[in-house]
This record gives sequence, structure tokens and C-alpha cells, in this order.
Amino acid sequence: MQNSPSTKTWFGHPSGLSTLFFTELWERFSYYGMRAMLVLFMVDAVQKGGLGLDDKTANAIYGLYTAFVYLVCLPGGWIADRLLGAQRSVWIGGLIIATGHFVLAIPATSTFFLGLILVVVGTGLLKPNISAIVGQLYPEGGARRDAGFTLFYMGINLGAFLGPLVCSYLGEEVNWHMGFGAAGVGMLLGVIQYRYSAARLGEAGLHSSAPSRGEQAGAGIDRAWYPVIGFLLIATVVVALALTGVLKVNALALAKNTTYVIVGLAVVYFAYIFAFGKLNLTERKHTIVIVMLFVASALFWSGFEQAGSSLNLFADRHTDRMAFGWEVPAGWFQSLNPFYIVVFAPVFASMWVRLARRQLDPSIPVKFAYGLLLLGVGFLIMVGAAKLVTAGNEAAPYWLIFTYMLHTFGELCLSPVGLSSVTKLAPKRLVGQMMGIWFLGASLGNLIAGLIAGRFNPEALEEMPGLFMQIVLVSVGSGALLLLFAKPIKKLIGKNL
Repeated sequence: MQNSPSTKTWFGHPSGLSTLFFTELWERFSYYGMRAMLVLFMVDAVQKGGLGLDDKTANAIYGLYTAFVYLVCLPGGWIADRLLGAQRSVWIGGLIIATGHFVLAIPATSTFFLGLILVVVGTGLLKPNISAIVGQLYPEGGARRDAGFTLFYMGINLGAFLGPLVCSYLGEEVNWHMGFGAAGVGMLLGVIQYRYSAARLGEAGLHSSAPSRGEQAGAGIDRAWYPVIGFLLIATVVVALALTGVLKVNALALAKNTTYVIVGLAVVYFAYIFAFGKLNLTERKHTIVIVMLFVASALFWSGFEQAGSSLNLFADRHTDRMAFGWEVPAGWFQSLNPFYIVVFAPVFASMWVRLARRQLDPSIPVKFAYGLLLLGVGFLIMVGAAKLVTAGNEAAPYWLIFTYMLHTFGELCLSPVGLSSVTKLAPKRLVGQMMGIWFLGASLGNLIAGLIAGRFNPEALEEMPGLFMQIVLVSVGSGALLLLFAKPIKKLIGKNL
């Protein structure tokens, strides 16, 4: 317990884990609670308290929001490592997130986008660094550390399960802005308990890893702050111009252009690594595999993240949600994924271990293929549901219930395997960069998801089955390609991984 100020434990783990568990629980409560009602609020009529946006614009904004949540984790981690330390970054990030949700609770269009920006910035500071502190609580590593992360992961999903239930109910049944306010209250509770129990963390994540770059102690501001301050000043000016209407922003065009920028960044990065990264033969082979995993990951998340956009709208507009004389809020369907993860994650983990003991454990590309195939089968169910809707009927809830279950199975095949694989395959000196690229793939997938969802036209329901079928074909086709080339990819990976 080198990093703990006492010998107290929490379920046999460092007592600081309880601090991080509940902080992350409330952060995920706020994030997924708000996300469950975000698109529904944007497309709702102005007379009913919504923004009255069309589907394309609303889904583009949703895609930009979720994409930037992943993107800002990269500078957020850098700021903690170089400037603030992880503990202070989590504290400041939580305050900014809570402020963002309370700004969203203000019933004014001009404050809506400011609230989203604040939530994105705060999440970038909190999300990557709270996980880093968990790891630092276990300097010895090993199975105990893995168990600690498992317990921490349960907090994530418990918050993600509860958030939509509370926020969507308040947002859809009472008032949209009350739902946003509930998300802010949740994050504020997380910040308060973090502040008052932070002493349990000891030295874990307390200090930045880089020494001050001032020429001497007390010589003024650390030079590493210069790019941060410069960026914040530019961002503040741009946001101010946009909010005042001086700068016109087209959400759909911005989403498309950001997609090209992310793809360009990935291409340039991998080209640079292959050309100037001084990779040996094994590292070169492994990096080729990471490129393939990056593409497969982006494709997977572009379908999976329909949950908060097109599938959320399907639940709201085309699903029979009556139960015991009461209409269930559409956002409650967003609680299915974390519920399934809590129930089935131990099952999948046990299954991989048992298969490995029998030397039947599927290879990395095969697991990725399973993830994409399960995603495709889930959308195949939605093709059937969409055909019911085009025939003039409402879809029963079980169409979405089974779709989300299959998508969760796909996530359990791909997401944890991908995180583990990148850390194993990346050259040791490039692990941090490659993890950043992995999250860049998730960001790209979220952006594409928003653009795909915008193609669902509520005025042309007859197109819906075909659009869902396109996602099926891309997902299943990608999974089939991975299965076809699984053996060559496995050879690139080698026998030791």
C-alpha cells in the first residue's frame, strides 16, 4: 500500500478505489443520462421546450459531441502528465462537467452549445486521468490490479445504467432542462465526495510527471502552459463569435470536415511511423495489424453508436412503449447496454479463459470479426422492425431489447480485446501514442455514426429498412473479411501474443 496514507482497504482493495469508484459512477451517470436525451431534446418542437432541429443537424451535433469527448482525452492526459497531475485534473474536470450540465439546464438556445463544450472539456480532463490514478493505486501490478479495474468498471456501468433512468424520465416526462440539471447534480455529488475523500488516494496521481520548465523555481509560469493558454484564448474567441452569430457554423458541414481531418491525422501518423519510426520487422508487422484494428474499430463504433441517435429516435417515434398504462421514456432503452455489460461481461471473460485453457481461444482478428458480425445481426433485427413501421405498425419493445443485447455481445468481443491488443502490439516506446490512435478510431466512429443517423428521414419511412440493411452489409462484410484474412493477420501478430 505504498500510495495510500493508511492501511484501510475497501473490499480488499486500496481505500482510494472507493473514491474513484463513486466519482466515475456519478460522472458516467451525468454523461449517459444527458446523452440519452440529447438528440430527443434537439429534435423536439420549440413549443414543447426543444430546439426544433431537423434530424440531420441534430445527429451531426450529436456525432460531433461524442467524437470530441474522445478527442479531448488526448490533450487532457497531456495536461495531467505535464502540468496539473491526475488528481487535480480530475477535480477541475469534474467541476467543469457539472458547470456544463447546469448551463445546459438554462432554457436558452444560446447557452446550449456552451454547455456541450464545457462537458467535453471537463470530460477530457477527468476521463483519462481517473483511470490512470486507479492504475497507480497498485504499484505492484498483477491480478489484484486487474481485479481493481474490474470493480472500477462496475462503477462505470452502474452509473451508465442509472443515468438514463433518472435524466430521461425528468427530461421527457417533466422538463428537458430539469433532466440536464439532474445530470449536473449527479456530477456535483461525484465532485463533492471526491473532494472530501481525496486523502485516501495518497500520492497516487498527485503530481505531474514532468519537472517544471521554468528557468528557476518561482521564475514565473511554466512554459508548458503557453500552448494551453494560447489554444484556450483562440477557442474562447471562436466560441464567442459563434454564440453571438458573427461566425456562422454549419453542424453538418463541420461534422463531415472533421471526419476528413481525423482520417487525415491517422493516415499521416501511420505514414510517419512507417517511414521514420525506426521500426524493426516485428514492430512493422504489429503496426500493420494496429492499422487494421483501427479501421475495424471505427467501423464498429459507427454502427454501435447509433444507440444514442437513430435507435434512440426509433424508440421515441416508432416503438410501442406502453407498460401498465404508462408510456416508458424512450431514453430508458439506453440503460440496456450497461445492464447487459454488468450481466454478461463476467460470462465472456470466463468463456475466453476456458477456451484459452483448451487452446481454442479465438485470435484477435477473429474476435474483432465476431464483434462486427454481432453488430450486423443486431441491425438485421432492426430491418425487420423497420418493415413493421413502414407497414403502419408500431414495433414492440423486444426488437430494440434484442438489438441492444447483440450489440453488447459485439462490444464485449471487440472493445476490451482491442484495448488489450494495442498495448501488446504497439512498440514499447509508442504505447501511449498508439492508445491515443485507438481512441481516435472511436472518435471517428462516433462522427460517422452521427452522419449515418442523419440519413434517416422521418418523412420517408419507406427508406428505413434499406438504410438499416446498408449498416448490416457493411458490418457483416467487414467481419467476413476479417475472418477470411484471420490467418495471415495472425501470422503478422506472431505466436507470442
